Amino acid sequence: MLCPKRFKVQDKLAFITGMVESLFFAGIMFGWASLVFLLKSQGFFGSFCVNTTNSNGTQVQDCRGQDEQFSLVFTIASFMNNFLTFLNGVIFDRFGTLVARLFGLALHTGGILMLAFATPALSMLLYPALSSIAVGGMMLSVTNMQVANLFGAHRSTIITVYNGAFDTSSGVFLIVKLVYEAGISLRASSLFLAAGSIHHVLRTIFLFPRTLIPYPIPDHYKYGISCSRSRKSNETVQTVFQIPMDEEPRAENEPEKPEKTFRECVLSKFFVFVLIWLSVIQLRHLLFIGTLNPVLERLADGDTSVVSQYINVFAITQMCGLLVSPINGFIMDRHKRKPAVAGMSEAEADLNSAVVSFFLTSVQALVFSICASIPVLPLQYFTFVMQMVNYSFLYGGMAAFVTQAFPPCHFGKLYGLILGLSAVFSLLQYACFAVVEELLDGDPLYVNIALTVLILFSFCHPVNVLLHCRMLASQRAKANTVTDTNTVAVM
Repeated sequence: MLCPKRFKVQDKLAFITGMVESLFFAGIMFGWASLVFLLKSQGFFGSFCVNTTNSNGTQVQDCRGQDEQFSLVFTIASFMNNFLTFLNGVIFDRFGTLVARLFGLALHTGGILMLAFATPALSMLLYPALSSIAVGGMMLSVTNMQVANLFGAHRSTIITVYNGAFDTSSGVFLIVKLVYEAGISLRASSLFLAAGSIHHVLRTIFLFPRTLIPYPIPDHYKYGISCSRSRKSNETVQTVFQIPMDEEPRAENEPEKPEKTFRECVLSKFFVFVLIWLSVIQLRHLLFIGTLNPVLERLADGDTSVVSQYINVFAITQMCGLLVSPINGFIMDRHKRKPAVAGMSEAEADLNSAVVSFFLTSVQALVFSICASIPVLPLQYFTFVMQMVNYSFLYGGMAAFVTQAFPPCHFGKLYGLILGLSAVFSLLQYACFAVVEELLDGDPLYVNIALTVLILFSFCHPVNVLLHCRMLASQRAKANTVTDTNTVAVM
């Protein structure tokens, strides 16, 4: 039998190795801008470039078809990344950690190997490669979040840090690009990343249970290959997607408040508005990442050295997501550091605190979209910063809101459904790119203006939450007034 100190060491190892996995593997798909620059230099999809004659009568290469193929690769991968999150959650909940992680590892490692052996002649291999990396990485991220259950009071902070590490992992392809320029081939870098699956398998065996890590953690809980744990048949285990329910006994005469059904949650205003909020902001981010390379080429007049410099800065900026993402968690949890308002429930306090976060996220998205629409090359440095900050706020805020606004028993389904529906909306990014290339001669100004106007619809979500909180406050004030009146009458 292991001593408690060893369990603490095991918990820390689970967290640290999870950070390594999140930082260097889980979200590398979002470093697409750096990878595209490398792939274009190798001639991937080069057959889609055609020779044309410009107005001066000179022969030039038109590579809009090549850019469209790269945009479609990223569109499909980002769609699969979000749309299959619901399936990932079902596999995780139904079959447990072991099966879920092995499934994710097979996809992630297989995608990296396909990237390693892809050649310009086999450019179409990029489609399944990037999609497999995206879906497998998301599965690793989902299973990693349950590690936070081991740390009790620090659970929310660790989840936020893991989300930030997922965003930061987009810088891996920048490293691949830099070492490629130093003489190391893409195949060698990809094989090195694929070898990281050994680390993932060892984590799965020694630092995870076969099923799920419960929350809260029971006394003498053991996990890992050398540990076994008996569980009573009637014991309830809560996953990372659940909030512990109040265990205080209910008074016999107190009526039980019925929870909303899944259908009622989906048809509620909260669900509709948070879906709109996520979808419009996410579309702006995915289109920006997917088209960054051709946009920079246009602003830099085709100077590849300048484009490379800006791509490097963008990737480095994205790597700072780990530093920014916890700020949103502090904003949303600030009510816990304040004295409780008389009569205000914890759920209402959570929603009040969330309003500020949602407004900030929408304002950030608006500023980011406006800056991205202005065709001034040096301004893009600031655009990169705003994109990173806004992206770090977006998904953590959405996940926290779902836990606050809906019954915990529906969290996994609602979280997956919101990401899945937003993924369908994100398919518009390819249509937007096609409009820019085919109808606007490569100038994205009008599409950027349209997307900036679309961002304004994201404000409907914080406004809706604010109005709901004011309604609750009004009801609470009326209830307090009635109580005070009755007290005076009795006296």
